[in-house]
Amino acid sequence: MTLSSGSLASQGEEEHPELSRPRPTEKYWEDYEDWKTHHPSAIESFDRFRAAAQGKLLTVFLDYDGTISDIVSNPDKAYMTDEMRDAVSRVASLYPTAIISGRSREKVYDFVRLPQLYYAGSHGLDIVGPKRDDDDDHVELHQPAPWAPAVMDRVYRWCKEAVNDIPGANVEHNKFCVSVHYRNCEQKWWGAVQDVVHRAVAADPKRLKKAEGRKVFEVKPRVAWDKGKALSYLLGELDLHARYGYAEGEIMSLYFGDDHTDEDAFHELREVPKECGAGVIVSTVPKPSNARFSVRDPGEVLVFLNKLADLAESGVTKSLCTSVASGKGRSTGGRGEGGGGSDSSGHSSGPEAETNRGRRGEAA
Repeated sequence: MTLSSGSLASQGEEEHPELSRPRPTEKYWEDYEDWKTHHPSAIESFDRFRAAAQGKLLTVFLDYDGTISDIVSNPDKAYMTDEMRDAVSRVASLYPTAIISGRSREKVYDFVRLPQLYYAGSHGLDIVGPKRDDDDDHVELHQPAPWAPAVMDRVYRWCKEAVNDIPGANVEHNKFCVSVHYRNCEQKWWGAVQDVVHRAVAADPKRLKKAEGRKVFEVKPRVAWDKGKALSYLLGELDLHARYGYAEGEIMSLYFGDDHTDEDAFHELREVPKECGAGVIVSTVPKPSNARFSVRDPGEVLVFLNKLADLAESGVTKSLCTSVASGKGRSTGGRGEGGGGSDSSGHSSGPEAETNRGRRGEAA
């Protein structure tokens, strides 16, 4: 179903108050405070985290854009601050830590530049473990749609040409998916951007699907995979129960994200006991979410991450260091080698012609 320009305008205002909304009104603050009763501030509720995390080893999962970096008009310039990089590095030295982003895995690593993390790019379609050495490549762990990059090459080329006449539209190749940004387009062009993505998907509907994010439409492989499944996969890959001898209930997982693509991960953590996992949504706008807690912006994420590191350094929680020192490590392997603390004629109007030419030899 094609969204109207009006519905897209509503979505844009909801997802980007800092770019499209007027100054907050008294009604806004009333709605926001009411929303916080269901998604309390993680900063204001930190004593609850401390109590729930007592004696546990934490695992930390982070989205990138809008979570540990600010949303910016040019996606190629979404740099994280040095303070945020220091905080993420500090957390990763104490707890297993992963970035799960819609960006290509290589691109998000170029932004973060911390080799000791797990990285899941393209919404979890490309997962690697920490580097064993600064000169090594990351350890490739899982790619549920290995055929997708070749298809996305063709989709990218077609979309790039198709948006040439749409002022402000920007196409980003994220290896296992293609993102078409309309953040810099006037509202009258939003429907045209969406139409480009519809046509790209219609060219190969058995293998492609459309998704939406914050001022972006995406072409993704039609596979049963999302950030929630990536989170579950990484927890299985970490295999902390076997690696460090932790029992059920001794591990607490946290996921921070700002987009509706993060809701699958929030939902995954809704399925575990409250004291063993929680999603934290990064938002200044009241909206439905599976997250248990909220923070307003990446600045509050920074504060929270440093508070988490303080818990390990003060002995409130377990850490990777204390896990090894205490002898929790009856199995030293686990399926991944790295840990969070180691320093991974009849021509078509769409891209179907190129897609069909490239099918031979692809693994579907």
